[in-house]
Amino acid sequence: MITFFRSFFQSKYGIGITLAFLALIAFAFASGDVANNATFGGVSGGNRVAVVGDRKIGTAELSRSASDALDQVRQENPTVSMASFLEQGALDDVLDQLIDRAALFVFGEKYGVRAGENLVNSEIIGIGAFQGADGNFSEEVYRGFLAQRRLTDALVREDIGADLMRNQLLVPVALGSVVPDALVTRYASLLAENRDGSIGLLPSGAFAPKGDVTEAQLKTFYDANRGDYIRPERRVVRYATFGDEALGELAAPTAAQIAARYERDKEQYAASQSRRLTQVVVPTEAAANAIRQSASSGGSLDAAASGAGLSATQIGPITRKDLASAASPGAAQAAFDAGRGELSAPARGNLGWYVFRIEAIENKGGRSLAQATGEITTALAAEQRREALLDLSARMEEEIDSGSNIADLAQELKAEVKTTKAVTADGRVYREAGFAPEELAPVLATAFSMEDEGEAQLAEVVPNETFMIFDVSEITASAAAPFADIKDGLEGAYRLAEGSKAAKKAADAIMKRVAGGATLAAAMQAEEVTLPSPETIKMSREQLVASQQQVPPPLALLFSMAEGTVKRLEAPASNGWYVVSLRDIVPGELAADNPMLAQARAQLGGLAGREYSEQMQAAIRKEMGVERNPDAVEAVRKQLSGN
Repeated sequence: MITFFRSFFQSKYGIGITLAFLALIAFAFASGDVANNATFGGVSGGNRVAVVGDRKIGTAELSRSASDALDQVRQENPTVSMASFLEQGALDDVLDQLIDRAALFVFGEKYGVRAGENLVNSEIIGIGAFQGADGNFSEEVYRGFLAQRRLTDALVREDIGADLMRNQLLVPVALGSVVPDALVTRYASLLAENRDGSIGLLPSGAFAPKGDVTEAQLKTFYDANRGDYIRPERRVVRYATFGDEALGELAAPTAAQIAARYERDKEQYAASQSRRLTQVVVPTEAAANAIRQSASSGGSLDAAASGAGLSATQIGPITRKDLASAASPGAAQAAFDAGRGELSAPARGNLGWYVFRIEAIENKGGRSLAQATGEITTALAAEQRREALLDLSARMEEEIDSGSNIADLAQELKAEVKTTKAVTADGRVYREAGFAPEELAPVLATAFSMEDEGEAQLAEVVPNETFMIFDVSEITASAAAPFADIKDGLEGAYRLAEGSKAAKKAADAIMKRVAGGATLAAAMQAEEVTLPSPETIKMSREQLVASQQQVPPPLALLFSMAEGTVKRLEAPASNGWYVVSLRDIVPGELAADNPMLAQARAQLGGLAGREYSEQMQAAIRKEMGVERNPDAVEAVRKQLSGN
């Protein structure tokens, strides 16, 4: 057969067919190159969400950054789910931040601005979170931080480099920002201005439909507002705690162990002497001799020190060894050579020359092995139980790594397995009053970071005393509540939403009447439904700020409107609409030396600097050029939301 093919390809017809086949292969490769260049060389590549200049932002980077942003939000609100996070438009915000960072990098590279490796190293070394017990940078602490946050050294360096680049490019733009004095005066005088207006409320309930609501209407409303009914992620946690009681009876310490411990700590059981002292420290030997001479002539050491402009201090009881460490061996010898009530010879120490008066001598007799046996036995038994407990926990961890489940481990430990109700990440019992058991608090965050059900873990709850084995037996992902579950409760929300739409139309009609010359009260009375009377507002901005910790939105709108205008504002949670009418503004006046002018100048300068930085960032982004890949962004969105 092979001979036949060789003869065929060497014939006149075979050569032609072979060349045609090779041409077809070449065409296929060429087409593939073109397709690949079109797909992966530009922003349309499936693994790229954006390209800034020649810098590419991948789907993995966007996904990681979104997860990091969610972790930061969860520090304030642990129940926030990825679904609700994305529903708020967070993914687009995260992508904008990545684009801005990439634009700064590309711009800096183009114009020679750098954040070099040595500069990044100095920043890392200076971060307090990476310092060890000695106050210096610790590689071990740094690596532990990376492991805890699931980061790499390259990612941390890139983030720090981005901050350094931002500081070099944007901070100088904002420095020294000033605004004209006329603007400062106008801004500061706003605090003293008075406003006269009215605020009327059009409640949604007054306009809500009165007839029956069909299931189709509720379903349409639910589909349009699904994001308002997202339920938090909840988990059922199984756990068992164990400690010293899991060990049972252990062998008592042996006589040899007791004797070895006595020998190790024989200094502790030897006879010892401690003394209570009054001390004076002076800079020179001559001064020390003068104070000792004065105290020896009938005066006290305190009086002698006071006469020299110094003060005596009381120390002790203290042993010779401790005094030698605190002052010096020579000072300790001088203090312990003198008798009770005597003054020591001057001795040089760490802080100068020491003079002691021996106030009291306390002698402590030594203890024999037989006398110390009880104390040593108790200490050794406690140590042995502690070590045995640590060994037991290490064995439990090995069994967990080998695939053992919590039921088997608890049976081995003779511990009770407890099961929580479904709880949310903040420890609340889902849809019930109450919280998860307090003993579960140290491991709850870990339980909500676990990816698989039934995967046991070990945690040390009380160091060297109590351990916990736990797993997650049930994970219910965050998602919109099923329509059937909340159907009965949707009717009220539907009526409010429909009432809000009608209230908005009524607000538009009222605004037209006010614009035509009617008062707000008369314009509201013209409506067919009965509405509450509008509230008259007469106050200064200073009163507004002083009387309210948080300014209500309608009042904030009143103080931001132009004189003689009328505006509407939606109330929260579809509860209705406000109509705000501003009749008159009486400008405030400030003297040229009013301190508020200086405060306003500083505040406006900071705002102007921030605005300059934002404009600079926008200009850099525009110059570098930004291309987005909506399909890739949507793919990341679906992947993060679990769709």
